[in-house]
Amino acid sequence: MEPSSREKILEVAEARFAQRGFAGVGMREVALAAGLGKSSLFHHFATKAELYVAVIERVIARIEVHVLPALRAESGVLAQIDRAVDALIDALAEHPTTARLLLRALVEEDELAREEPPEAAAVEARIHALVARFRALLAAGVETRELRPVSAPDAVQTLIGATVYHFASGEFGEAVLGGPLFSADAVARRKREVKELLLRGLANPPESMNCARKEDPLP
Repeated sequence: MEPSSREKILEVAEARFAQRGFAGVGMREVALAAGLGKSSLFHHFATKAELYVAVIERVIARIEVHVLPALRAESGVLAQIDRAVDALIDALAEHPTTARLLLRALVEEDELAREEPPEAAAVEARIHALVARFRALLAAGVETRELRPVSAPDAVQTLIGATVYHFASGEFGEAVLGGPLFSADAVARRKREVKELLLRGLANPPESMNCARKEDPLP
């Protein structure tokens, strides 16, 4: 099925914003790359900021499709973390532009703020809602003593660094790894490494959980 003009614009814009950031991309360039006239581009997006926010919203929607089902509380916290890390990494690895675009969005807030469209607040709220879901999962694990008494916000920062930065690191990351970032083997290895880091670093040893239960006061 032939993509719509709007989808063509978003696809082209995502690749360019990921590569050069908000300030480095012009609307005329996007229109030409999408095979459209500038008037057609402005029919869909009145400003570059509006286009940028639509691109970010599209990326967040893709991540939500992967991650939100994995965060349903149908099992213990450790199993949810295992599923959620797999889902997040799958979402980031599916499109090589995703992580770099997200990383740029985090550091380019000042440039966008000068002409931020109304839709930006809703997209930002969705990003914060995803982060809050991970933070709540970790906090729940501390509460149930499946996890050590760690700082949930700090643990979420560690997860973001180990996933978003990793897939955004480009040539530098490939030089560190000595190989590609997005091959099937590399993605599978990243899942194993992140889960080892989180689950071994955060999980309470079984004997600690047993001791804690013994020390719980009787009701």
